[in-house]
Amino acid sequence: MNLFSKYAAALPLADFLTKHGSATDRTRWEHALAATELADSQKQLLSGFKRETNVLVLAGAWCGDCVSQCPIFERIAEAAPVVKIRYIDRDVEADAQKELQINGGDRVPVAVFFSEDGFEVSRYGERTLAKYRSLVAQLSGETCATGIVKSSDPLQIQVAQDWMNEFERVQWILRLSPRLRRKHGD
Repeated sequence: MNLFSKYAAALPLADFLTKHGSATDRTRWEHALAATELADSQKQLLSGFKRETNVLVLAGAWCGDCVSQCPIFERIAEAAPVVKIRYIDRDVEADAQKELQINGGDRVPVAVFFSEDGFEVSRYGERTLAKYRSLVAQLSGETCATGIVKSSDPLQIQVAQDWMNEFERVQWILRLSPRLRRKHGD
């Protein structure tokens, strides 16, 4: 499947919500967007972006995770005009949903990042590591320290942490997967 072709037909947020959201959904999104702000330092960083980035977001107007996260994308695009965000509906675009499943399940929001000429750069989605940490803490009590041994090289520390974050994120995805929780009875 060519996901970039989906981007070409996708909608800006307001049009997406008009087409796929109820009046109640649109109100929730409006409140979330009004409450979402970026720090000045974040805006300053974003204002320096030079390369066009096309972002396809698989979402549901009804989805609480989308309501809480997608307004962040809108603020990013406001601060970095080279970032172009477009939305498709999970339930309407079943082929895209199947392509963007996470751990065998339908999840939203999922963002697919494309270069200006349509090459896929990255996929990221559903929940962030911080959200999973919170959910795991609620599920199982306190979380454990990672026990990472730190190197004296600042770059190596960051590289290790970046990888640890992604590995941890995947672990919490697996730990909180409804399918696997049913399989393991936890």
